[in-house]
Formats: sequence, structure tokens, C-alpha cells
Amino acid sequence: MIQTKTNAEVAIMQQNASTISRILAEVAKILKPGMTTLEIDKMCKDMILDEGGIPTFYNYYGYPYNMCTSVNDVVVHGFPDNNPLRDGDIVSLDLGITKDGYVGEHAYTFVLGESTPENLQLVRVTKESLYKGIEKAVTGNRIGDIAYAIENHTAGKYGYGVVRELVGHGLGKTMHEEPNVPNYGRRGTGPKLKTNMTIAIEPMINQGKRNIFTEKDGWTVKTKDGLPSVHFEHNVCVKEGKALILSDYSIIEAAERTNSNLNTSYQDFQEDK
Repeated sequence: MIQTKTNAEVAIMQQNASTISRILAEVAKILKPGMTTLEIDKMCKDMILDEGGIPTFYNYYGYPYNMCTSVNDVVVHGFPDNNPLRDGDIVSLDLGITKDGYVGEHAYTFVLGESTPENLQLVRVTKESLYKGIEKAVTGNRIGDIAYAIENHTAGKYGYGVVRELVGHGLGKTMHEEPNVPNYGRRGTGPKLKTNMTIAIEPMINQGKRNIFTEKDGWTVKTKDGLPSVHFEHNVCVKEGKALILSDYSIIEAAERTNSNLNTSYQDFQEDK
């Protein structure tokens, strides 16, 4: 059953999502080649505990880490490990906190150092598509309006592969609630959006084909063609006229720009448009 939240519940979720934004901003200040994703996992766990919360992802259906760290051709659910990150890597970090009975979680993709124009375009376009979807997350629209906006901007305009097996979702007291929020679909279809529905909108976009597979660990999802994939995610509350974004990318972006090891040219391009 699709649930709507009270304003008080939304406020708690916004605080939790903003906490994750602040934590990812701290990562953005120090992220560089040579670091390992296992180091990042421990750092984020410690910060969540310092905030008085618990890492939502840990032991979720048996998931063995505190966050998902998906590098290059890993779409989502990548395990943190001891492999040093390299210049040019595309690194998607997905993290959640449970505090005061509610979940806040979202994902951001970073580019380490120099990368190809094709990779930077994929990151930029995926991030743009997230906001295209959010624009449709208003009272009276339908889930299909969000899905179509994302698919049209990525597959329609750029020919990218839109992952279909994994989708966004509702969230609240648990990380996954109804409804599913696909990144592909037809306008005017799916459940109707109601004020104070809280959803995670999260385009997962492949540079090549949409086809994916899951590694033997049962979690790590990769592109079949080995080309890069990008993942961005916001927690969003449906409102009249304009959606309320609960997570806060602005503080991540500000921190990102202070780190010379990160490539932010895709952001600059977006802002200049």
C-alpha cells in the first residue's frame, strides 16, 4: 500500500537525507586515487554512528557492508574493497541512515581526475535526468510521468541504456516501500502521485546497452558490455506545483569543487546551460 507522510514525518526524513548529504560532502573533500572503497565505507559508518543513527544498508537482506560503492561498469550494489581507486574512475556512492524511526538515503557519482568526454557526458546527462524526473514529481501526476522524463532525456536524446531490472521506490520507515519508480515508461500511467508521498528517484544509466548481470556474490550488478554506468539518487517528497527535494546535493557539489582530484567539468557545463 502506498503511504503518505505527515509534515512532521517528512521533516525527520529531510533531516536524515541531509545528514547523508553532509557525510558524502565530507567524502568529496578527500576522495582521490589511491584510496580504497573499504576506507570510505568505514569512514561513512563512523560518521553515521556519530550522528546517532545506524547504517541502513548494513545487513539489509544480508548485505555485508555499510554502503554501496559502484565503480565504472558496476551499476549498483558494488561491495567496498581494498582495490585502490584510479585516476579516471567513475565512483558511485550510495548510503543510508536510519534515525528516529525513518530512513534517509541517496547516491552521488564522482569522477576521479581526468576522464573521457564520453564519460563526463554520461555523468552530466544522468544527473540532468534525475532533475527532469523530479520536475514531474508533483501532486496529480503519475509515476509514468517521472519515468518517461528520465527515459526521454537519456535513451531518447542520447541513446543510453536505461536499466529496467532495478528501479526507484517509495521510502519511509523502511528503505523500500511502494510504489516502484522506474526510469522508463509512458506518460500518464502508473499510480497517481499524492501530496506527501516520499519516493527515491534514482536513474541508473548505462553508456552502452541496458543489459546487466549480477556477480556470483549475489549483489554486484554490472553492465554486460563492460561500459560505464552512472547512478544518482534524491529522496523526494511530492508536493503541489513543485517537489520538495529532501537530500541536498549543493553541499556535496561545493565540497567536490574544493578537491583538485575530482573532475567537475560536467557540473560546470550543466550550470552554464
